[in-house]
Amino acid sequence: MESLFSPIKEAGNLSDRIVTLIEDLIDSEALEEGQRLPPERDLALMLGVSRPALREAVKTLEAHQRLVVKHGQGVFVGLNKSNLVRQRLLNLEVSLMELFAMRRVLESTAATWAAASATDTEIGQLEKVMLEQERAYLEPDDLEQLKSVDAAFHQSVVAMAKNRFLIQTFDVLQEMIGEGMETTLRVPERLTMSRVDHRRIFDAIRDHDPAAAASAAASHIDGAREAAVTLLGQHL
Repeated sequence: MESLFSPIKEAGNLSDRIVTLIEDLIDSEALEEGQRLPPERDLALMLGVSRPALREAVKTLEAHQRLVVKHGQGVFVGLNKSNLVRQRLLNLEVSLMELFAMRRVLESTAATWAAASATDTEIGQLEKVMLEQERAYLEPDDLEQLKSVDAAFHQSVVAMAKNRFLIQTFDVLQEMIGEGMETTLRVPERLTMSRVDHRRIFDAIRDHDPAAAASAAASHIDGAREAAVTLLGQHL
């Protein structure tokens, strides 16, 4: 292993240069996952750096999951770039699944209450939002516009539920929901399915059918979740 490390001579922040060197060795698989690095004193001598600079670099690499520090045992090689991306995607999948589970509860409830209490004026406003969304679907490359009109539809339904705590909870989740929407809107055919789902939700609310509204909202969230899983699966 000594042959892998030589004194660092490049200009720049010393700790950053150590981080870059070790990351390059990990990503090239010159250092293998689980492999133990030389003791701090020895590694500092090999690199021609101070031990404090090396410690700072190790802390950075540990925070990025590139090294694993086991107290009393040593420092071990962590994830290479490929496995790091995979791990992040897996973490994202878990986060998204939890988010979709929460959305299913909130939005099914919102649709139920909206169908029970919607006024003609509110129904008319929801229809306008839905039609604006359908026009946006004709320009599928404008992702920001798609996210905006999609969010507007869901926010309108939640507002129609007339429950302050539900509205506040949904608002808190809105940023994360936006990320989930961006993920699912990238899946082929999802725009068509979303259009059909929103029509079903609107029809149920217009017809003052709480059970149908809840079912349509739950089905819509389930479809979005499946689309997210499909997209993430393509990168894992």
